[in-house]
Amino acid sequence: MIIEQFRTGGDRNFGYLVADQVSGEAMVIDASFNPGMIVRFAADHGFVIRFIFSTHGHDDHTNGNAAIMHLTGITPLLYGEICPLTGIKVSDGASIPLGALEARILHTPGHTMDSLCIHIGDALFTGDTLFTGKVGGTDSEEQALLEYHSLHHKLMVLPDLTQVYPGHDYGIAPLSSIGHERSSNPFLLQKDFNAFFQLKQNWAAYKKIHGIA
Repeated sequence: MIIEQFRTGGDRNFGYLVADQVSGEAMVIDASFNPGMIVRFAADHGFVIRFIFSTHGHDDHTNGNAAIMHLTGITPLLYGEICPLTGIKVSDGASIPLGALEARILHTPGHTMDSLCIHIGDALFTGDTLFTGKVGGTDSEEQALLEYHSLHHKLMVLPDLTQVYPGHDYGIAPLSSIGHERSSNPFLLQKDFNAFFQLKQNWAAYKKIHGIA
């Protein structure tokens, strides 16, 4: 499996290309701001883009969708939509074939209701659900509770060595692992939802006290 991380612009956005080395089939995740960069990389390396996904519907993750559709002829997919190539609905637990690989969809509501993560092999593309040392923003206690359950019941059950590829370069490093986040992410170390939500409400003060940028 080949994974290429792209700094596409915007607010430190990341886009990704994942390719099966044997078949050359590739998937693009979050083609924002500069999709041409990703399409050129695929062409230069002999990869054929078969699927394009957005981890959620916010403009900073979808604003390149029209351009990459024009470049590739492939319709980008969000949670709940039907893949025209396979007929598979992008829903929780759905598996999308990519050559010899399999991409599993995890519905992770919280940051948005349509937030999803994509699990391929030992890689997890987390969009704005999980960053390195942080988690995605939420606008209400209800959203925060959904995110808390998504983090603990969908992501933290994955193996420690699962590599985490976030949607932005917001954290302390451009990538991480489930094990590292489980043992060090202050949001994931909270004993229960109330403590998790309190940290969200007081994150600015927490960062100042602990010297976090």
